Amino acid sequence: MKHIIILGDGMADEPVDSLGGLTPLEAADTPAMDRLAAIGRSGMLATVPPGFHPGSEIANMGVLGYDVRSSFEGRGVLEAASMGIDVPAGWMAMRCNLINITDGKIKNHSAGHISTEEATALIETLDRELGNDRIKFHPGISYRHLLLLRDCDKRIECTPPHDVPGTPWQSVTVKATHPDAEATAALINDLIVRSQEVLSRHEINRRRAASGKDAANSIWPWSPGYRPSMEPMGDRFGITNGVVISAVDLIFGIGVYAGLRPIHVDGATGLADTNYEGKARAAIDALRSGADFVFLHVEASDEAGHEGDAYLKKRTIEYLDSRIVAPIMEAAESLSEPLAIAVLPDHPTPCRLRTHTSAPVPFVIYRPGERPDNVTRYSERAAAEGSYGLMESTDFIKEFLKQ
Repeated sequence: MKHIIILGDGMADEPVDSLGGLTPLEAADTPAMDRLAAIGRSGMLATVPPGFHPGSEIANMGVLGYDVRSSFEGRGVLEAASMGIDVPAGWMAMRCNLINITDGKIKNHSAGHISTEEATALIETLDRELGNDRIKFHPGISYRHLLLLRDCDKRIECTPPHDVPGTPWQSVTVKATHPDAEATAALINDLIVRSQEVLSRHEINRRRAASGKDAANSIWPWSPGYRPSMEPMGDRFGITNGVVISAVDLIFGIGVYAGLRPIHVDGATGLADTNYEGKARAAIDALRSGADFVFLHVEASDEAGHEGDAYLKKRTIEYLDSRIVAPIMEAAESLSEPLAIAVLPDHPTPCRLRTHTSAPVPFVIYRPGERPDNVTRYSERAAAEGSYGLMESTDFIKEFLKQ
């Protein structure tokens, strides 16, 4: 049997007044996912262990069955893997956002979703002016980049910028959690200040400001770590040809360490305008050409949640349903082997909060030939009545991949 996980990042939510007290999932028109719920079995999944921040890195590793208490080493090193950048011994990797600060406060975590072309030029300038034999900047996609630091201590407290929109930036700078990490915290905070000086005079930011766009006027490093130890899924579950499809470096990095082959889709943006059809075709083509496991990740609902836009989030869920889930379910009928399908988010991103929470998320698993439960709708409240009940993150993949 072949297997595919379709993950709508941040898709779960809370009831929203403007949607008549429904969550975006409940308000959305999702006939394909509802059909999957009707022929499959549902439940709720706790993807974030107690004591961990509900980041996408933690939640997605949990969905794939990794115990983050022993295998997590920070988001930056995962994104480095997706970029083909090795993190040598003695170096620490950090996710490095380009953000917008207005009137001393973090306006957004994405510099207004800056283009990759603009961002690459800015990061290359930062590397020329601030980089040295201990500091290296690497450009990524849109606002998501990488900072490598040599001989640094990861025992620091860093605030993800998407968690604190509207917060004075100087109140959430890096803090050491161990005396030996004081120098590391000071180094990173100094880089933040110096980046603001470099970026403020860059022509790209002058053009953005002149056209009414948010300037990328600061870096924001976070999620430090060293090279992780993750056993490939082939060794754990016998997957011989697994692939990962996404628009996000973090997800590709998790996939690389999990032993999955990355598939990049033209036009995959991580936003509501992403190439849904292209991702669906890539998944179907991979399954038809021999892949036995596909992890298909779609970021759009998470970004809508961070924007606090419930109507946009509802629309991204409907796009996922009609443009990805429906064609994959249709294609499953013509595959040479039966296809098991799972649909779920990694974590909630409630529009009210505009950030992630660690609340359990709804999931559905369909395996051909398996008796369904009584759930006929895919949503938070419906899945809570499913036969799986509440499941811990590391048990989900074992249940999904069981033969």
